[in-house]
Amino acid sequence: MTKSIPFGTLALACLVGLAGCSEKASLAPPDQSGADPSLPAPRHFLVPPMQVPDKAGWTSGQKPRVAPGLAIEAIATGLMHPRQLYTLPNGDVLVVESNGPGTEPVTTPKQLMAGLVKDQSGKGGKGGNRITLLRRQGQGAWEKHDFVDGLNSPFGVQLIGNTLYVANTDGIVTFPYTEGDTHIAAAPTVFADLPDTINHHWTKALQANPDGTKLYVGVGSNSNITENGLDVEYRRADVLEVDVATGASRIYAAGLRNPTGLQWDPVGNTLWAIVNERDEIGADLVPDYLTSVRPGAFYGWPYSYYGQHVDTRVKPQRPDLVAKAIRPDYAIGSHVAPLGLLLTRANALPAKYHNGAFISEHGSWDRSPLSGYEVVFVPFRDGKPQGKPETIVSGFYSDDQKQLYGAPVGIVQDKDGAVLIADDVGDTVWRVTPAAP
Repeated sequence: MTKSIPFGTLALACLVGLAGCSEKASLAPPDQSGADPSLPAPRHFLVPPMQVPDKAGWTSGQKPRVAPGLAIEAIATGLMHPRQLYTLPNGDVLVVESNGPGTEPVTTPKQLMAGLVKDQSGKGGKGGNRITLLRRQGQGAWEKHDFVDGLNSPFGVQLIGNTLYVANTDGIVTFPYTEGDTHIAAAPTVFADLPDTINHHWTKALQANPDGTKLYVGVGSNSNITENGLDVEYRRADVLEVDVATGASRIYAAGLRNPTGLQWDPVGNTLWAIVNERDEIGADLVPDYLTSVRPGAFYGWPYSYYGQHVDTRVKPQRPDLVAKAIRPDYAIGSHVAPLGLLLTRANALPAKYHNGAFISEHGSWDRSPLSGYEVVFVPFRDGKPQGKPETIVSGFYSDDQKQLYGAPVGIVQDKDGAVLIADDVGDTVWRVTPAAP
């Protein structure tokens, strides 16, 4: 009688085997950065190569590296998978502690292996389903307060007037807020539904427009390239616009596979997004990107990438939509996994970091050598990204790429202009300032 091998054991064995035969990238992330990235021919795999370091966490006194002229310190530790940050008008900082709801069914070996990879790296750590408030006492330590509990895989948060909007994975809820509050006891009020089937991509980025009349929501796809069918992609891979007065919503822009960060630039009256692109066609495809988001525009997913480069894996083909696909403004490297975006005109850092975008890159899982796992700065000129990204914060993994200490996610400025970074593997919030003379 033949003894069957458990599916999980088989998948893990495959994963170990792949570690020794991973396809190596031929292009460095800077080669695929900017308005005109190098795009090699796609490759196809029976099982995609994977590489991920094991979670090690930060040891006492250990911290990330920063660019010359900068300093970094931990202002909160021991959190439960901190994913997003939000600075309130009085200077308090909200930390959204969250992870996926675990509702996506595991139906393929690839899905199981991806789950094992996340658990191995610490990216699958249990989220707190809560918001913690950080308050600084003078120039001293930051206090932690239990601000909101009982959320459902929250991600985006925005304050408009005296109403706090929180984007759970299944919808936007609201809470009453009074300046100075350190805890909200009120039950959430349902404000607007959001797509909530399968939740392959569960995060819902949230951004208000400058006058507070609209909310913009980044909703990721339910697949890599529609392998779960088109029915589950309804109102996904989109940026939705929600009317604050009524809660009614519409598709603002489409074809963005996973828009994980949104920022409104009031100077140029432009909405910007960072987008995680598709996998499984090579270590050098497809570059993730930063782009302005035009109302009514289509950005290609799933039928094409980086403009009108057709993805032949998608069936049926849609040449009519490919012909409309807009090329993104700025590539930031393949598989860097951008999850945090901060547009800044001025801050406490040196002047060369005053006009541009900070992007936190959560890091690759299907590229060798690793890419991402750092925070970069992209300078803007005349309202557009220019030049190459500059690494601002790094050192999140060991030199041999086998141990992972942390992974950057949400990024904001505090009231003093310092840059704060959520680290969901190291369960820490970091604060970047100019180095002492």
